[in-house]
Amino acid sequence: MTETQNNSKRPPIVVVVGHVDHGKTSLLDYIRNTTVAAKEAGGITQSVGAYETVYNNNKITFIDTPGHEAFSKMRVRGAAIADIAVLVVAAEEGVKPQTKEAIKVLHESKTPFVVAITKIDKPSADIERVKSDLAANDVLLEGYGGNVSFQGVSSKTGEGIGELLELILLTAEMEGLTYNSKLKAAGVVLESKKDKKRGLTVSVILKDGVLKTGDMIATATAKGKIKILENFLEDKVESLVPSSPAVIIGFESLPKVGEEFIAGDLSDEEVAKITAKNTCPEARKRFCKLDGGCTIKLLLKADVSGSLEALSELVHKIPKKDKYQLEIISEGVGEISDGDIKNAVATGAIVLGFNVRTNKAAENMAKDNKIRIITSEIIYELIEAIESYFTCLGSGDIAGDLEILAVFGKKSGKQIVGGRVVSGEIKNNSSLEIQVRGETIGTCKVVNLQENKLDAVSVPAGKECGLLVDSELDIKPEYHLIMR
Repeated sequence: MTETQNNSKRPPIVVVVGHVDHGKTSLLDYIRNTTVAAKEAGGITQSVGAYETVYNNNKITFIDTPGHEAFSKMRVRGAAIADIAVLVVAAEEGVKPQTKEAIKVLHESKTPFVVAITKIDKPSADIERVKSDLAANDVLLEGYGGNVSFQGVSSKTGEGIGELLELILLTAEMEGLTYNSKLKAAGVVLESKKDKKRGLTVSVILKDGVLKTGDMIATATAKGKIKILENFLEDKVESLVPSSPAVIIGFESLPKVGEEFIAGDLSDEEVAKITAKNTCPEARKRFCKLDGGCTIKLLLKADVSGSLEALSELVHKIPKKDKYQLEIISEGVGEISDGDIKNAVATGAIVLGFNVRTNKAAENMAKDNKIRIITSEIIYELIEAIESYFTCLGSGDIAGDLEILAVFGKKSGKQIVGGRVVSGEIKNNSSLEIQVRGETIGTCKVVNLQENKLDAVSVPAGKECGLLVDSELDIKPEYHLIMR
């Protein structure tokens, strides 16, 4: 059976966006209270973050909170968690600042969307003005010079809501949304919290594959085994298919909101692939010196001498820059042993293994000492893994890299944070990129910089400092601020 034959139709995942007080919550509440099958509609989304509705025998998954944090993060990273968006515009007010922001995001992320003109029951409703406002902001509605579908709705009377759901289903049909039941389960983390009674509970939305109880699961920062799997109604289930919201109990630590996950019968190599997305801060800390030079150290192992020679040759051909070098500490044939890990601990190297296993003692020692072991039966996968480190290090000249150690609150709307300069220097009044695991998610401006509680013009590598920064994003510990 071909991959295409394995594909099955899946329901759309929908997010509702727009200006505050334009009726997003009221619209979602009306849809939920009239279309959610089983249980009470109220209270079921507090921990799940999303819910399924059924309209004319067709499922639709709505992300519960408009502008949900995970959706926002995924938008910034360029991978939309939602398949379709509903842009809400109030008939009595038209386009407002947050409407414009939502339109910009929808255009940039190329997310298909329909427009819901809300509050059409209000005496001051002016649908024609809304159409004109939208046209002025590059949203051309059907019958108004464009092809964006729209529907007037009232969350008070229910008028037009059925038609809106039909539009969503029609848009989904045009998108041809499918999933492959033979692939590993994959999706996005919506919520992540520690419950006093149930332990670590993680809410996700599944986008591909089939999620099952007993599956291994991993994100860039966390892994575990699914002990309990629940649907959006918090009923225990043995399996779920896309585009289902789910609650998972079984993670060993809490994953980050917005992270992608993979689940199934995972090998160490598959876990290593997804956690490789978390290598950028690790690469800078482990391999970079205070002068900005970086050397990635490797310990190579292979099953036979011919394979080892081929691996070594390919590693030496990996493109490098003047400041970013590569050093092979040792090469050997046979399984990865505790002796190899001791060598890696002493030198700070990554262990690269082609077509070899890692013995138990080595696995335990590597885990205790945070040594990364990357193995594969495909030699080019190993090369790609190492290239990912060089991509991190060479993703633009970095004049300064500051790791956030603590957040102390806000002052006059600005954030007070403390950090350590990992490399280069950080200057006062500079504009910085905000990075999470090597990916830029926003920018900020340094309003005030202090070292040892005294104002500073700049702070060099190896020093800790305090900063007053102006940023729309909430800065968190372990984020990195990058100066170019």
